[in-house]
Amino acid sequence: MQASSGELVLAARASGVTDERVLAAVAATPRAAFAPAGHAEASYSDQPLPIARGLVTTQPSLVAVMIAGLDLAGAEQVLEIGAGYGYQTALLARLAAQVTSIEIYSDIAAVARRNLSRQGIANVEVIQADGTSGYPDRAPFDSVLVSAAHPDVPPPLIDQLRAGGRLVQPIGPGGNEDVTLFERTADGLRHVRVLTRANFVPLRGKYGFAQL
Repeated sequence: MQASSGELVLAARASGVTDERVLAAVAATPRAAFAPAGHAEASYSDQPLPIARGLVTTQPSLVAVMIAGLDLAGAEQVLEIGAGYGYQTALLARLAAQVTSIEIYSDIAAVARRNLSRQGIANVEVIQADGTSGYPDRAPFDSVLVSAAHPDVPPPLIDQLRAGGRLVQPIGPGGNEDVTLFERTADGLRHVRVLTRANFVPLRGKYGFAQL
């Protein structure tokens, strides 16, 4: 384990994460490589970091909880909605076969691509687009992880999730959410359980809130 990542692993365990593959990914992924300028030292504390457009990254322990909910085994095709600066994307890349990450803001997507490339992470593509529409060209996906809040799961994300696949999304208006695990069935989504409570930014796009 990288000593600098130790606090993040402990925070993930304290948040209830027991999946050793997820914990190993947290240990092996240098969060500082995905931190904004001037925040490298703070990157190994379990706290959000500010990024462009007045946004913040997701707290690492919360990222670990959400990823653990997907129960990835290593062969999955994952759709991520909201790349941020690429830290969560990098964790997913260690745990799945391929990650397609959709980021609505072109400048943030560019930073994520650069950060992931510098770490030599090749099984990821970051696409600038409206994440609420998913990415039908690569569907169906085995897992979907949404990093912004809306009261409902966007219908295209449901349609693009294979039967038996898992989806994690913060359900709420933005600012006070139930981070919820769903499973795709023949009839749509089945609510599995609430993973935790958290505060997320609103999901922007055609099937989310109006883009600012």
